[in-house]
Amino acid sequence: MDLSDDGPNLDDRWAESDNNLCGGLPDSRDASRVAERFVQAGWRSRSSSWEGYELETSWCRVEADPVDGCGTLLNGVIAPDRLNDLAALLTRFGLRFALELYDDEGGLVQEIKG
Repeated sequence: MDLSDDGPNLDDRWAESDNNLCGGLPDSRDASRVAERFVQAGWRSRSSSWEGYELETSWCRVEADPVDGCGTLLNGVIAPDRLNDLAALLTRFGLRFALELYDDEGGLVQEIKG
């Protein structure tokens, strides 16, 4: 269930954007289980490596990659005004997280931990 073509594609205005989101899920070492939760919430999911997944909806596309000793790392693009929505979704999933939003020059704009 961790792979799904259902759910919306990333909006074109964000598709060509540079990555502006990074973060992590320190207690989640299985990216497949993370992907499953996103799919259940209506997101698209596809395998991006042996153990990693690309997760996508109209306002966010993020890579979820497990890293030994670090949980699952998140890296991708998000509509800047939707960072709180992603944080709320992770909270609803019951996942501990840290998210960072960056501007076009690479400056930290917002950080959220939950």
